[in-house]
Amino acid sequence: MQISIELDSDSQQSLQNQVFESIREQILTGNLKSGMMMPSTRLLNEQLGVSRNTIIHAYDRLIAEGYLFSKKTVGTFVNPNLPDVSLRLMREVSSNTIQQTKYSEEQIYKRQPVAFQGRVQALFNPHRDQLDVDFWVGRPDPKSFPINIWRQLTIKNLAHSGSSMTEYHDPAGIYDLRNAIAEHLRPARGINCNPEQIIIVSGIQEALNVVSRVLIKQDTSAVMECPCYQGAAYVLESYGAKLHPVPVDNEGLDVSQLPDKETALAYVTPSHQYPLGATLSLERRLRLLDWARDTGAYILEDDYDSDFRHQGSPLTAVAGQDKYGYVIYMGTFSKSIGAALRMGYMVMPEELVEPARTAKALMDNGHAWLDQAVMMEFITSGAYLKHLRCIRRTYLSRRDCLIEELQNNFGDVQLSGLEGGMHLVWHLPESLPEAKEVQQIAQDAGVGIYSLPAAAAHDFGKKGYRERALLFGYSSTTEEKIRYGIARIAAALK
Repeated sequence: MQISIELDSDSQQSLQNQVFESIREQILTGNLKSGMMMPSTRLLNEQLGVSRNTIIHAYDRLIAEGYLFSKKTVGTFVNPNLPDVSLRLMREVSSNTIQQTKYSEEQIYKRQPVAFQGRVQALFNPHRDQLDVDFWVGRPDPKSFPINIWRQLTIKNLAHSGSSMTEYHDPAGIYDLRNAIAEHLRPARGINCNPEQIIIVSGIQEALNVVSRVLIKQDTSAVMECPCYQGAAYVLESYGAKLHPVPVDNEGLDVSQLPDKETALAYVTPSHQYPLGATLSLERRLRLLDWARDTGAYILEDDYDSDFRHQGSPLTAVAGQDKYGYVIYMGTFSKSIGAALRMGYMVMPEELVEPARTAKALMDNGHAWLDQAVMMEFITSGAYLKHLRCIRRTYLSRRDCLIEELQNNFGDVQLSGLEGGMHLVWHLPESLPEAKEVQQIAQDAGVGIYSLPAAAAHDFGKKGYRERALLFGYSSTTEEKIRYGIARIAAALK
């Protein structure tokens, strides 16, 4: 370990005193922490380029005055029990340091303004540990994570990594993983793409940033579903886009209200509209593609939880119906495996591949190789499809349990988003308080349910969804807890 010491050969102070004072001050200011092991005298003399005796004498003084202590054959450490005089000096040093860091108004005004402007979406739930039951949205069941096979594949790839762990790789992602994703998308989502069109990203959020860097500049017009996913709206907004809200209903985006002016892109969640849960009808999908051709806009398709379809066969992705290259498709493993993996992918129209690849390279030079190698084998071995089949059955059973408990406790409830996904929406009757108040009542009873703003949804329209809609995620909650949680809410509301 090295510590920061600067010596001045022109100083009237001896080198020994300079070393002593520098270490002493760093101990008093807390830069060298209590109990911390100091570098050996040999290492420090090599670092500073002075005689070893100079360091030895400085250490001896520090030990004598109680700043350091030595353990024979082990090393020298910062004394955790500094004498009273040292503690007093520490307070004085800290006080002086605070005074020196106070800037005058004139100095503050000379600073450059922060260029970035943005808002953070509500994906993290700070109250989760305080709840008995949590219906948080978009979170896979922690017990479903394929830990055994993931461990095996990780060990296997580490053992055969060769130079892969020490080299830079294609910023678009390793080819074998992109090929595996292309092979998966053909039957699963009806998308016929080649691996060169796929870019591996750290989930949907990075995909949105890549697209924004490629297509958005100040005052660019972008269509958003209303209500929509906060994270998408806030990213586009942070790059200077002007958001154009288009309402949704029980068939998804109301395409009849799309603008006819020049627009860069339209962000949509057609498989399971976030947050209200509608599936965009086939007729509207085709009209959306016609609109893109007429206006030249790109369609940004966020297919975040399309792996879970509970009623009927899933519709082909909009990207699978696109014959002219107007759709940018975004997929993620956050919902099917786990958000902490931070892995997703984009399928780009051919003319956008190179700009998007460059934007990705400028952001982080590509995703971690080991994670990609493990994911590739997880898909190609057939383990991914087996994993999906298993959790689909589990999530369907939990969805049915939640519907039954809401009906048993609240009667004829108005629900949406039942066809697929990992959450449903309860549209509150007028007999109950507004969503924010019901959310608080439930939280006080130890149950987490979520209004639109609390569930990372952005409602900038006038339909009243913010006031009357509550989201219930069911994927990470057992049926026993679902029954218990709904009963607690019913009792609290009574």
